Amino acid sequence: MKLKGVLSAMLPAVLLGAAAWVLHRELAAFHWRDVSDGVAALPGSRLALAVLVTALNYALLTLYDVLALGYVEQRLPYPQVGLASFIAYAFGNNVGVAMLSSASVRYRLYSAWGMSARDITRVAVFCGLTLWLGLLATGGLAFAVAPVEVHGLPLLSVGALRALGLVLLLLAVGYVGVCARWRQPLTVRGLSLVLPTPRMAVAQLFVSGSDWLLAALVLFLLLPPDAGLPLPVFIALFMLGQVAGLISQVPGGLGVFESIILAALTPRVPTPTVLGMLVAYRAIYYLAPFVMASLLLAGNELAQRRQQVTRLLKGARTSFGTVVPPVAATGAVLAGSILLFSGATPTVEERLLVLKRLLPLPLVELSHLLGSLVGVSLLLLGRGLQRRLDAAYVLALGLLLCGGVLSLVKGFDYEEASLLFALALSLGPFREQFYRRTSLFSERFSPPWLMAIGSVVGASVWLGFFSYRHVDYSNDLWWRFTFDGDAPRFLRASVGAVGVALVYGVGRLLAPSSPRLQPPTEEELERARPLVKRSPESTSHLALVGDKALLFNERSTAVLMYGVSGRTWVAMGDPVGPPEEGTELAWRFRELVDAHHGWTCFYQVGPSSLPRYLDLGLALLKLGEEATVPLGDFRLDVPERRGLRHSHRKMEKEGLSFEVVPREGVPELLPRLRDISEAWLGEKNTREKGFSLGYFSERYMKEGPVAVVRHQGELLGFANLWAPESKAELSVDLMRYRPGAPGGAMEYLFTSLMLWGHAQGYQHFNLGMAPFSGFESHSLAPLWHRMGSFVFGHGEHFYNFQGLRQFKEKFHPVWTPRYLAAPGGLALPRVLAGTAALVSRGITGVLVR
Repeated sequence: MKLKGVLSAMLPAVLLGAAAWVLHRELAAFHWRDVSDGVAALPGSRLALAVLVTALNYALLTLYDVLALGYVEQRLPYPQVGLASFIAYAFGNNVGVAMLSSASVRYRLYSAWGMSARDITRVAVFCGLTLWLGLLATGGLAFAVAPVEVHGLPLLSVGALRALGLVLLLLAVGYVGVCARWRQPLTVRGLSLVLPTPRMAVAQLFVSGSDWLLAALVLFLLLPPDAGLPLPVFIALFMLGQVAGLISQVPGGLGVFESIILAALTPRVPTPTVLGMLVAYRAIYYLAPFVMASLLLAGNELAQRRQQVTRLLKGARTSFGTVVPPVAATGAVLAGSILLFSGATPTVEERLLVLKRLLPLPLVELSHLLGSLVGVSLLLLGRGLQRRLDAAYVLALGLLLCGGVLSLVKGFDYEEASLLFALALSLGPFREQFYRRTSLFSERFSPPWLMAIGSVVGASVWLGFFSYRHVDYSNDLWWRFTFDGDAPRFLRASVGAVGVALVYGVGRLLAPSSPRLQPPTEEELERARPLVKRSPESTSHLALVGDKALLFNERSTAVLMYGVSGRTWVAMGDPVGPPEEGTELAWRFRELVDAHHGWTCFYQVGPSSLPRYLDLGLALLKLGEEATVPLGDFRLDVPERRGLRHSHRKMEKEGLSFEVVPREGVPELLPRLRDISEAWLGEKNTREKGFSLGYFSERYMKEGPVAVVRHQGELLGFANLWAPESKAELSVDLMRYRPGAPGGAMEYLFTSLMLWGHAQGYQHFNLGMAPFSGFESHSLAPLWHRMGSFVFGHGEHFYNFQGLRQFKEKFHPVWTPRYLAAPGGLALPRVLAGTAALVSRGITGVLVR
């Protein structure tokens, strides 16, 4: 027994040593560049076909686990089975000791999905048996029919291989026969096993045999067409190499398999070509699936430990959040410096040779220039990160990722790329630390920042001239584009980086001074409240939210609320106050904006005031239509409101009740209202908006009454009311409810509010605007209308435009158009972007919910 153990332990070492001797003998006269030439000579069509067959092969491998689960009488969804099988075989092919590595992966995944250790062990044994069964059948048939002579290995003669093939075939056929005749359980090391049914045994043979044939086909596709080796003979050669690799237990049979293939093919195929083919095969069939499997396994582990990861990230945010902005600023400067210095120094020669084979010259030239531009941009963004600007966070994250990709493309600088990706990954979880929505161009650079940026840019230029001091300068250098042209690339990149810095600096010097808007003071809000109470439009209450600056006329009889995003100055709605004083105030706003070289805009204005904005020289764009419900004769006992009546009664029968809490009673409800608001935001996976909408704050919620819906006495949802004393129009702003509320709860709230408004003497109920509603789709309509009509009809994946209109139609409202008054021409796209940023409370809110 001891001798047997010693021989078993020595066998892999002996096989590996023999393989190393064969490889050394065959490769002694060749250089590694010969191998790279062999890889480069492989046709792209053949490589693509090899990748396709590899994907088909790994898809077929999932049937191993499908059969195994059927054998142990367990059922799991195919996506889970496919995931476990792919990861297990990718690891088994590369790590070695396939039974152990594959079984470990299967145990980790299947146990998490509820399978017992006993069943997982039976699955692993079944899959291992299936693998060897296919090897016996495929190898036996290939050795018996088309044995191949391996040059330099006299022990593996044609006769010996044919005899071995017959033995292997007998073993495979014998397995099926035993499965047909022997139905008693077998006990192996304490594990009781029942042999598969004959039908399943045949399925094992078919699946595993197909697997081995596809694996051989991948390598055969990489073989030169003039090799003169028939496919059956090549399959025999492939199986011989695989058997030797499996016996050796070397990970993936590395070296052992190659020595067999190399020894057999070198008489008819040049050695560099064979080596290039084997390198490509390893990359396609082993390395690429292994990388994918590793990523999938890591993703699965993170998904299973979501709560722990969330707690860890929360702890990191709490512990390190306060130091993140200055550290991020330092990281941005460091990353920018590395990109600039990298662009100013020569590329490593060996890496340049790799790029020369893989990438076209124009892509390398462009990536070198863009890398330096990204570098100087990161330097400029450092100040914004230090000042916690949200736009700086988004841009820095994108530029770090972009810089990492460019580092790989321009010089295969994987160390540099790893650092940039690591900085982006470290910055990612700390989004909430960058909350300031100030424009990037509104932040002034302090003298130390200006000196630091200038020093880094200047140092990179000096470093480039020092690195290429042996290159004689000529005007032709600027227009020389070659893989070896590091000096010309440095010159172009330096001019680009310095140009970006100069353009930014000159732009800052020539830019008009940006206003520093302050939230309205309590005294200003107190001046605005009487105007809001007397206003005929409920949207005037947005002046009390506190996120917009307020502009009063001299007598404080009219007020205009506005926000600023870059050069875009946006007034929310029409001025609040008498029409003639509103016109005067609109002109004052126009003059204020002009003094700051901005663009004047009025958002969601009504049709009655359109002449005013035309006189201001603004263009009009339709935004949508606003729905208002007349309340003078609002009742539910009419035929057209039969559906509302039925829904309202149904909700009351289910225990819902409605109440309007006066302003004085709101403070004691605030803790419960906040809980509902946060739960609603979490369920919708969204964040607070602003400008044209309110957001939850205790001061704002105290400005007016609140309508609440209760379910059997428990607070279910709420809406804060815009209820001016003029009683011309009633409306709501925030409408939020607990997760799991009945589907008709909000409809019940609206209906109850309209009944309440009717009883209180309000004339209309404002349901708000339906964006892009009422646009013309006629071919002669303005382009803006046709675009809006298209978005309304086909934009359901982004926003429920039609559903919102249909919901409001239930109340039979009157539809009134609403407009954006703004400059036209080339300024319009930036005006729209600025307005969207104000409504979304920052540039990132435009991109995410």
